Amino acid sequence: MNTNGAVVTATDLARRYGEGEAAVDALRGVTLSVGGGELVAVMGPSGSGKSTLMHLMAALDKPTGGSVTIAGEDVGSLSDRQVTLLRRKHIGFVFQFFNLLPMLTAEENVLLPLSIAGEKPEPAFFEGLLERVGLSDRRHHRPAELSGGQQQRVAIARALVAQPTVVFADEPTGNLDSHTGAEILELLRSAAEEYGQTTVMVTHDAHAATIADRVLFLADGLIVQELPKSPAGDILAAMERAAS
Repeated sequence: MNTNGAVVTATDLARRYGEGEAAVDALRGVTLSVGGGELVAVMGPSGSGKSTLMHLMAALDKPTGGSVTIAGEDVGSLSDRQVTLLRRKHIGFVFQFFNLLPMLTAEENVLLPLSIAGEKPEPAFFEGLLERVGLSDRRHHRPAELSGGQQQRVAIARALVAQPTVVFADEPTGNLDSHTGAEILELLRSAAEEYGQTTVMVTHDAHAATIADRVLFLADGLIVQELPKSPAGDILAAMERAAS
């Protein structure tokens, strides 16, 4: 792990949905920081607030209390346009269901964030990235011609291509078999190590969380435990405590 300071922080983060007696507090005051090159896993039972936390930290939703900073920018102080630009420059996102555009080739899907920004890829980095994720010989295939694992490789390359400050991965192995999932986790881990890529991963899978430098456990909208890099058995035991 590179400890060159926090690149993403949440301070006393709260998110309430609804009003009055029908209000639901998805987050109730979460504070955390993620350092440069660190891979952090966020776990918790269904309804614990982990997806809400990811969406707030990725500037996809606004908190009802507290603040988020990304690369030193206070997200809450930015206009909608500035938030869009911040996401484009600083954030990569990997979704459970890939979210690829079916009419584009693998290469075009990977390049989409740069195309939207009107930018060109750094040639050596781009070719190295395609090689690293195992897509060099699939670059001209469309998503329908790719396996689930290959589609998720495209999604990971798309998240990495602009060399963002932080990648958020939302259940990145949730739609894959265990063997393919293990390959995807290896990719995320190697991105942290080879590219110094800061990564925050939400997962329900204890085996997935073993790749993380730290594992945070949420319950009822609060962080209730934190583990350093740990084996699956210790993570499962902590999950059970968080869910009880």
